[in-house]
Amino acid sequence: MVSYIDIHAHLLYGLDDGAKDFETSMQMFRIAEKNNIGKIILTPHYKPMRHNASPGKIAQMITHLDEQLKKEGIDIQLLAGNEIYYHSEAVTKLEEKKACTMAASDYVLVEFSPMDEFEYIRNGIYQVMAGGYRPILAHAERYECIARQIERVDDLIQMGCYIQLNAGSVMGQFGFATKQFARKLLKQQKVHFVATDAHDTAKRAPNLNECARYISKKYDDDYTRMLLYENPLCIIQNKYI
Repeated sequence: MVSYIDIHAHLLYGLDDGAKDFETSMQMFRIAEKNNIGKIILTPHYKPMRHNASPGKIAQMITHLDEQLKKEGIDIQLLAGNEIYYHSEAVTKLEEKKACTMAASDYVLVEFSPMDEFEYIRNGIYQVMAGGYRPILAHAERYECIARQIERVDDLIQMGCYIQLNAGSVMGQFGFATKQFARKLLKQQKVHFVATDAHDTAKRAPNLNECARYISKKYDDDYTRMLLYENPLCIIQNKYI
C-alpha cells in the first residue's frame, strides 16, 4: 500500500484550535508518520470576523516545519490549504488570495455549522462552484440536515461537490449515530475522501491506520486506495475525480 495523503489536518501550531505549539505539531507529525501518511494538506480554519493567518504566513510556517521534519528524518510532504467556514465573503477571500485553496489547486475545503439548514449548505456549495472552484464538504457526517436525509448527499454530489469524512467518525470517536451515518455513506460509496481532521495528539490525532484497516476489511484495498491516496492525489495534481 502506498503512503496515505491526508487532506484535512490542523497541524500548524498557534493558528487555530489545532496544534497549540511547535512541539505539539512535531509530535503530531511523528504520529502521522507512524500512520503511513506521506503527504498532508494543512488546513487551518478560515472564519469570518477572525484574525486568520495569511497564505504568506501559512507558507512561512510550512517552510519552517519542513526544515524541522527533514532534521528528524520524517518524510512527509507539506502542502498549504484552509478549511473555510462558509460565509458571504468566502469566494471573494479566495479570489483576493486571502484564503488558500487546497494545494494551490481549484479544490476548496468548505465547512458549515452542524445546525445549518440544507438549503443554506446547498447554496453555499453552489456559490463556491460559481466562483470556479471545486468544493469539498468537510466532515459531511456532522451536518444534521444531511444525516436526516441521506439522499441530500446525492444532490450535492450531482451538483459537483465532493464529500469528505473524518476517520475518527468512521471509527466511532464521535458517537454511535455519527459512526453509523459515516459507515452508511461509505457503504453506499458516497464518499470521495477520508481524512484525519487532526487537532491534537490524543482523541483527534492524525490516525488513519485503523480506519484504513476497517475499510480494507469491510470492502477492499482498491476502495481504501481511492479514498486515502488516488482521490487526494487528484487534488494535488488539480485533476478532476
